[in-house]
Amino acid sequence: MAHAAPAPGAPVPAARPSTAPATRPGATRTPDLFSPRTHAVARWAVPVCVGLLYGYWAAANDRGGGPITGWNILFGFATALAFVVLYAAVRAAASRLRRGAHALAWAAFWGVAFGFLYSQTGESVLRSAGMSVVIAGAVFVVLFYRYYTHENRGAGT
Repeated sequence: MAHAAPAPGAPVPAARPSTAPATRPGATRTPDLFSPRTHAVARWAVPVCVGLLYGYWAAANDRGGGPITGWNILFGFATALAFVVLYAAVRAAASRLRRGAHALAWAAFWGVAFGFLYSQTGESVLRSAGMSVVIAGAVFVVLFYRYYTHENRGAGT
């Protein structure tokens, strides 16, 4: 995309100040594209949608290509409900933890979530646990790096 170059000697327009407080003195935040109401709705809508997808996936793994039954649908919705409740609990508790424990809480959640899905395919418990540990380890490394590099430097926690 081409932009016009400013004319020599023309005044440079001042940047619009951010309405959100900066995390450090002199730092600016990126603009917020969505309203606070949109963020509040997304805070619950996204986990519920991911939970429904997770429940569908678990039910599909459980039936193994067989017919869809009422018990299979009930299993999917129960799994979705458990996923959303545990997700909300981890989100509430993990935000109060330091970066290592915060990353460990999310790694444990995603490792167990993956292990449960994997166990529904009929694989052995040992293989499900091994794959779960691999996924949890990868999630821990990624999140610890993210929390370490994005730590709020002004608060000291």
